Amino acid sequence: MTLVVREEERNMLKVILLVAYFALMVGIGLYCRKTATDVNGFVLGGRSVGPWLTAFAYGTSYFSAVVFVGYAGQFGWKYGIAATWAGIGNAVIGSLLAWVVLGRRTRIMTQHLDSATMPQFFGQRFNSKALKLCASLIIFVFLIPYTASLYNGLSRLFGMAFSIDYSVCIILMAVLTAIYVIAGGYMATAINDFIQGIVMLVGIVAVIAAVLASKGGFMEAYRGLAQISDETVSTAPGVFASFFGPDPLNLMFVVILTSLGTWGLPQMVQKFYAIKDESAIQKGTIISTLFALVVAGGCYFLGGFGRLFSDKIDIAANGFDSVIPTMLESLSPMLIALVVILVLSASMSTLSSLVIASSSTLTIDFIKDNVVKDMDDKKQVAVIRGFIVVFIAISAILALIQYKSSVTFIAQLMGVSWGALAGSFLAPFLYSLYWKKTTAASCWVSFIWGCGLTFINMFARPSLPTILQSPINMGAIAMLGGLIIVPVVSLVTPKPDKKLVEDAFACYNKTTVVAQKTALGK
Repeated sequence: MTLVVREEERNMLKVILLVAYFALMVGIGLYCRKTATDVNGFVLGGRSVGPWLTAFAYGTSYFSAVVFVGYAGQFGWKYGIAATWAGIGNAVIGSLLAWVVLGRRTRIMTQHLDSATMPQFFGQRFNSKALKLCASLIIFVFLIPYTASLYNGLSRLFGMAFSIDYSVCIILMAVLTAIYVIAGGYMATAINDFIQGIVMLVGIVAVIAAVLASKGGFMEAYRGLAQISDETVSTAPGVFASFFGPDPLNLMFVVILTSLGTWGLPQMVQKFYAIKDESAIQKGTIISTLFALVVAGGCYFLGGFGRLFSDKIDIAANGFDSVIPTMLESLSPMLIALVVILVLSASMSTLSSLVIASSSTLTIDFIKDNVVKDMDDKKQVAVIRGFIVVFIAISAILALIQYKSSVTFIAQLMGVSWGALAGSFLAPFLYSLYWKKTTAASCWVSFIWGCGLTFINMFARPSLPTILQSPINMGAIAMLGGLIIVPVVSLVTPKPDKKLVEDAFACYNKTTVVAQKTALGK
């Protein structure tokens, strides 16, 4: 009887914790309503977001449940402890270098061109309405499956902690995210991202410590991992505990896609549009890098020990998404509840970022001036809010379909979304910020290249060489290829209008007054 009472008390405590968490999210959304009255405020937070909020918004949008449950489990199982390189790559390439290379220039030029979205940037930078429309269409097509995939991995964790049907989790997450995003726009999202980021930092450290403790500590777990072999992967002894793992080449492609890919994702780059000033960029760079090192490095490091639980995991029956949940089954009920909130935080932060990016792009770049003429700020914000409802509803419906019918198309499309978006946008966006000779034609070729390789991988996968059958590998090739294609095409196509280019780059030549310490620091 006492045990039953205690279990009920624990369940009640977990529910209270979850309700308090959701109430805080919604409360922040309602509090931020005053900042979301016009397009600039709703989409970019008035371009006045500080370093901590921006850095955490960047990090939490980066690392969703797909990373914690899906990628960490999959790559940890395939590469062992070497999967940690993906997390290190995310911190160094996906965060540090992204902020250093893109942060300042993106903030300055997008403000100069009055661009709130990536398609709008391309349209203004090259004076091309067609380029803007095409970019908005690519984002619309490939962000929907990305959005739907965010619910993946939550089912087992949610059921483990609360014994509640996964359908309830999907609907609850969708509704609550919609409320605070619609009410408070980007600023509400950024503040919630900060809180969600704190949860993720505390949660991942606690989980790693608990899982390793269950196996006798780090050294004992490491020795156990070194004794595991899998002849289908490699005949080398101790390969899952080795520095580069059983397949360094494919691991390299994973690092490239998951790290460099962020440079071309519209919802990630948009964070730089909103940051307040120069000093905020400098601080945000450090904060974002450390956040990624702990969260991403921690996720992949944890996944690297997945094979220690191979007696409980059936990959053939349950897939790689079962690896991390199985590792967590022996944890205390409260720690499992913390993990659920961690994964919910990661998913809700990414979901809010994606729907703002999708809705603002579709409204500003496609509907405005093309479908509806003379849309003022108030109408645009209203339409953006309407599309947020639509996108979140679609994502929830697709997730429910997948859950009820066990179809896998969402998970598959999630893999190609990164490749298509980053393969299309990374190179032209990067060169447009730095190189005056970048042409509109090179952007078109990059769009075709990124989307073309993605569709080839989707529909002709069996006929491709083994290394190209992976959406991850193909996405990495699309990005790297774009970095070569854009300058080559730009050099052989007609030069862009000189006045247009000089007007765009004039923003970098403006004289600004800075503090003495900033000037000396340079």
